[in-house]
Amino acid sequence: MGPSRWKGCVQARPFRVFGVMNDKPVKVWFDGDCPLCRREIAFMRRLDRKDAIHFVDVAGEGDPSCPVDQSELLARFHAEEDGAIVSGAAAFAAMWRAIPVLRPLGLVARNRTVLGMLERLYKAFLKVRPRLQKLAS
Repeated sequence: MGPSRWKGCVQARPFRVFGVMNDKPVKVWFDGDCPLCRREIAFMRRLDRKDAIHFVDVAGEGDPSCPVDQSELLARFHAEEDGAIVSGAAAFAAMWRAIPVLRPLGLVARNRTVLGMLERLYKAFLKVRPRLQKLAS
């Protein structure tokens, strides 16, 4: 499963972040049936004024060009940044780096210790996510 297999998941659109042209936007897969996820993505879309993130709702038919199984995409947050698919806290950090106001937080998350802590928090969130979804709907 080499890097060429991941290329099918990217819809390259040039965008500018801090004055630098980048032709590989971040791609984020999310569960559109999850009320919490919809709220989070709506908030991120408002912050993404440069259209640097390509959001894909995988709740229905999914993304047939993506090599990650739909059930996996629905179970954990996934993103693609610079040709690499990441999940969990690393996916959130990739998304944050694409949004100028959140970029500093995303850069801090490149630190292994910080990312490890964020991943532990994300795993704890996943355990309570079903209950929170019921409250949010």
